[in-house]
Amino acid sequence: MSVLSIERIDVGEARVEALVRVAEPALKTSTFPGLSARAFAALPGLVRHSCHNDAGVDLRRELADTETAHLLEHVAFELMALAGSPRSLRGKTRWDFARDGRGTYHVELDYDDDLVAIGALKAAAEVVEWLVSGEGAAPDIDAEVARLAGLRRS
Repeated sequence: MSVLSIERIDVGEARVEALVRVAEPALKTSTFPGLSARAFAALPGLVRHSCHNDAGVDLRRELADTETAHLLEHVAFELMALAGSPRSLRGKTRWDFARDGRGTYHVELDYDDDLVAIGALKAAAEVVEWLVSGEGAAPDIDAEVARLAGLRRS
């Protein structure tokens, strides 16, 4: 059973926005023991991510108890960076459960190449599913990065 689905991706001038639904009880990463450690092991570059959050903590501490959709944002950015996008790109994960329903998030990513951003979001969803389950073989990050780099328009 999938805990996260990307229902729509809208492409703007320099930003994509994904409408993401996360199933209960998977709204928070703290629901899944060891998820944060698996994320940093699979994508060591996450340690270089900055994260602007209300608690003022770094990403390592933030991933221990954050929204699963927020993890999706950072995984997508890391895949984009590994495929050649600048690490200076920014994003945002926001939600209004009263308006959109519980478990509905809007994940926004700045991009330097829209195809890479869209592909990174879809690949990140698969990575997050694996991080949540903690089972089976890890996704082939190198193959995904090569595929994303191949999408890049020079």
